[in-house]
Amino acid sequence: MSSLDEKRVKDILKKVKDPTLEQDIVSYRIYKSCEVRDGDVAVRVALPTHAYPAAARDELAARIKKALDKKGAKSVTVQAEVETAWVPPPSDKMTLRGPKNVIAVAAGKGGVGKSTVATNLALSLRRHGARVGLLDADVFGPSLPTMLGPPQSPAGTTPAQKIVPAVHYGLSVISVGFFVDKGEAVVWRGPMVHRLLQQFLQDVEWGDLDYLICDLPPGTGDVQLSLSQLIPIAGAVMVTTPQEVSIIDVVKGISMFEKVEIPILGVVENMAYYTCPACGHQDEIFSRGGGKRLAKETGVDFLGEIPIDSRIRFGGDSGMPVVEALPDSVHARTFADIASKAALKIASNILSKPKRSPRLAIIR
Repeated sequence: MSSLDEKRVKDILKKVKDPTLEQDIVSYRIYKSCEVRDGDVAVRVALPTHAYPAAARDELAARIKKALDKKGAKSVTVQAEVETAWVPPPSDKMTLRGPKNVIAVAAGKGGVGKSTVATNLALSLRRHGARVGLLDADVFGPSLPTMLGPPQSPAGTTPAQKIVPAVHYGLSVISVGFFVDKGEAVVWRGPMVHRLLQQFLQDVEWGDLDYLICDLPPGTGDVQLSLSQLIPIAGAVMVTTPQEVSIIDVVKGISMFEKVEIPILGVVENMAYYTCPACGHQDEIFSRGGGKRLAKETGVDFLGEIPIDSRIRFGGDSGMPVVEALPDSVHARTFADIASKAALKIASNILSKPKRSPRLAIIR
């Protein structure tokens, strides 16, 4: 007869490491519970994000089965659910109704493809199965209305004068570009920008979202400071191109986020190389590897590199981003991998703090 019981199973699984977080599944609250009947063990685990890789799910189940098989289990089944890890906001931050985790996408300078990364990151998280919103916080140069094309459902208001986001490809989207005429300049001082952001955060019916992606303007100005003051931000994704002039500005951006205690999820290197469609030769037009070097020097994660490709450019100009237009392409897979790494970094940051236990929202 097997000597396994619930306590014994939990003790055994304390030695099993999660293949993505590289920590034991008990202390990181991946393990939830188990049932033991005559040596048959059913283990329930909670994956902290929809972007948990499929291969890692299989590996996690294999590790659990192997550990329990060695201790005499007759059979082992592993039931996995997704419970998006998040932390309630501290008392000095505004309660953001709906979104659990806010991800800022930032760059030190303009023209590096920050909005392209933000848009495709949001769409990738949605394709992973998460519920996602996209906030165009680039007040002075909103580009998301162009990049996303006509909405499936336009922005509006409720009888209670709450703002209803537009819906683009399943994303809840808000942009100042929805509310000003195309080509009209937004000429506002800092306090007006702060009030607009506050309205977009507090007066928008975002709904129950796992992630809200904020596309920030370049630099380290009013918008970045306002957001850091208003709401808790789970982390920032920094976008750069390989050349030194871009990297210098990203270093300043990283320093700013560290000062306001916002974690850096990682660096994305955009326009890393160009592949000739005729011969396959790769040309490093803006150099290559600057983003990876920056990540190593600053001690943050390198999330991936994105090439110069007309399909990515065309997707943004035509209103159908590459993740949506070519979901099986190598570029869509690259964005999916970046999204997975960013989401796992958020989960790791939350689950590594046992004294601030996160609430977990079961996504059905």
